[in-house]
This record gives sequence, C-alpha cells and structure tokens, in this order.
Amino acid sequence: MNFDPNIIIPFLTEWGLKVVGAVAVLVIGRMAAGMIRSAVRKAMVKANIDATLTPFVASLVYYLVMAVVIIAVLSLFGIQTTSLIAVLGAAGLAVGLALQGTLSNFAAGVMLLLFRPFKVGDVVEIGGITGSVVAVKIFSTVMKTADNIMITVPN
Repeated sequence: MNFDPNIIIPFLTEWGLKVVGAVAVLVIGRMAAGMIRSAVRKAMVKANIDATLTPFVASLVYYLVMAVVIIAVLSLFGIQTTSLIAVLGAAGLAVGLALQGTLSNFAAGVMLLLFRPFKVGDVVEIGGITGSVVAVKIFSTVMKTADNIMITVPN
C-alpha cells in the first residue's frame, strides 16, 4: 500500500482537530453537568425541598445538560442535529402520551411533596378510605387503616 502524504496529512489534521474538539467538549460538558447537578441539589436542600424529589430533579438536570453536550459534539462532526432534535421531541411526546396516567400521578406526587397538604402521621380520607399516612412517595401515598391494613393510593 502506498499512502500519499498530500491526502493523508490534511485528512488527519481536519478530523484530528474535530476529534480533539469533541473530546474537549465532552469532558468540559460532563464537568459542567456535574457542577450544575450539584448546584441544583444544594439549592433544593437549602430550600427544604423534599428529599425524595431532590435526587430525581438533580439527575434530570444532569441528563438534560448531557443531551445538549452530545448534540453539540455531533454538530462538531457535521451531523445535522435538527432532525435528531425533532426525533427526540417526537419521542418525548410519544412517551408522555403513553405514560399519561403515570405522569399525572408523578405530577400529583411532586405537588404533594412541595405543598404538603398533609404529612406522615396525619389521619386523612383519600378516595373514600380513611387512614393514617405512613409515607408520601412520588407516585403514591401509603396509608394504614384503623384495622392495620396497609393501602397504597396513587397520587
């Protein structure tokens, strides 16, 4: 095999710089995503947001920043990212519609954790069931009835 340096050197220079730039963007982006996640976590702890919600929101922020970083890396290589973003948006819509009931319970759980209309130990009536609140989770509330039966009620 005979390699022509007039072809190989420009090729390696162009793609080598793109690869180095992509690695730099990935490394800096990952560090930035970690710092943003830590800042969100600290802000939520300082604001006394429920401990159940804090890791979820911090992880969500981390993965959203990493998605932006990966799209930026793809655009460095000349890949058209507009169609990728459209596909991600459509996939998000499809998942949202498929999980509509679950997302509704999740949103209700977040509201319960933020506004605290009741807390653990309170006696409440939910959906015709009266009991003492044992735990308020993201997707459900666990209650214990007067006859010691544990009931999980979706939020």
